[in-house]
Amino acid sequence: MTSATARAERREQTAVPAALVLAMRSAIGAQHVRTGVAAAIDPGTHPDNLAAGIVASPASTEEVSAIVRLCRSHGVPLVPQGGRTGLVGGSVSQPGEVVLSLDRMNRIERLDPVERTAVVQAGVTLETLQAAALEHRLEPGIDLAARGSATIGGMVSTNAGGVMAFRNGVMRHRVLGLEAVLADGTIYSDLTRVVKNSAGYDLKHLFIGAEGTLGIVTRVVMKLEPVPLATATALFGLPSVTAALDLIRLALDGEAGQLRAAEALWQPYIQLTASAQDWSEPGFDLDLPVYLLMSLGGAREGELREEFERLFAEIMERFDEATGIVASSQRQEEALWRLREDTDVLYRTHKTAPSYDVSVPLSEIDRYVARIASGLAAVEAGLNPYLFGHLADGNLHIVLNRAAPLPEAMSAAVEQVLYTGLAEIGGSFSAEHGVGSKRIHALAATADPTKLNLMMRVKDTLDSHVLMNPGKVLPLASLPANEHGGQAHA
Repeated sequence: MTSATARAERREQTAVPAALVLAMRSAIGAQHVRTGVAAAIDPGTHPDNLAAGIVASPASTEEVSAIVRLCRSHGVPLVPQGGRTGLVGGSVSQPGEVVLSLDRMNRIERLDPVERTAVVQAGVTLETLQAAALEHRLEPGIDLAARGSATIGGMVSTNAGGVMAFRNGVMRHRVLGLEAVLADGTIYSDLTRVVKNSAGYDLKHLFIGAEGTLGIVTRVVMKLEPVPLATATALFGLPSVTAALDLIRLALDGEAGQLRAAEALWQPYIQLTASAQDWSEPGFDLDLPVYLLMSLGGAREGELREEFERLFAEIMERFDEATGIVASSQRQEEALWRLREDTDVLYRTHKTAPSYDVSVPLSEIDRYVARIASGLAAVEAGLNPYLFGHLADGNLHIVLNRAAPLPEAMSAAVEQVLYTGLAEIGGSFSAEHGVGSKRIHALAATADPTKLNLMMRVKDTLDSHVLMNPGKVLPLASLPANEHGGQAHA
């Protein structure tokens, strides 16, 4: 069956066959295959995540394999889901598909403080793993605001990043091994628990960042890091991105403590979140162009606060308009972090506001921000983006002060402003949110043709029937012919 034929048949199919539903219920238990009203659980960040109307929740890799084999025998696609926190439509579904939820696969199977590794099932949330690791003064080396709902399997599948990526890398660098179920139900198992492993192709990287289009990640081996004995947090107001990057460099070169986070909040964003939280500090105004929220980790809290005072004095010598505040209590520290992490205020203010997620080389950020500000204003007067993000690694989040959806022409013009020239300067249109269904056209427009061709060939090899999360990551139209003379599968 060619991919074109498969897609045509699915367009005609509006419901999952009753025989498949019965078979899945027999395989994993009737109560774990929900349909209709029973399947109307929290859809997460996209209303169509549960549009399929049927949710299967296996409890083991073997049960996932059984569901995959059954769906394959009936020609029914699968949409794997974790915490449904994605922002690019990577978990959207439609009638005729089966949502495969990993919510029941939520056990930490092994946590070894000597090895500094954890073997977890895909449905374990980041927060759960963080809490378990903390009992041994360890952490996963990755953190993000959706920690309470984002699952390890979903983070692997999207190659999530977060606030510590500049030091510890993204999920691709945190995973030592994994297990995944392929499109034919075969189980790929490589639960390596060591860093050094040069035994052939490192195939786990096929599934990290593939967003469930090549297989369903079921178990993961995570590398853990020691938790510092003490931490300290400070917020600096700065006159420019250049000043913020200078401060980051000073912190990286400091003798006391290690930099754990460096989050930039441009003025419109911090003013919005501060207003929403009724936050203020005497003598600390929010009228500078950019603010930098920083965290240091080390042996003694007092030394870390002193290091922040030293950093502030040094940055003041270079930029005398700079301001700063060092958190003096846990409550104050949490309040500072809420200024960064309360992104929901954006969507309360501008319902379903269009959001973008780009990576820009550090030396290009100042020019990029200036260019997009003027470019967006040219698209529409008053189009003023909210900017914030992980400045130490160049990941910027851009949210427009408009409600979605944008008119098609305006949306295209906005993306033209945001994406033009990014690849040429060594950046990316998708930093950590993935491609999903929302950014397929951007990938098709900006990716190297050879890369796209190789991606399609990998997809064709592992999922020739296009059953794994169809309509995500890869462009479905204008595909090149494959070596067998048919259309490449995507």
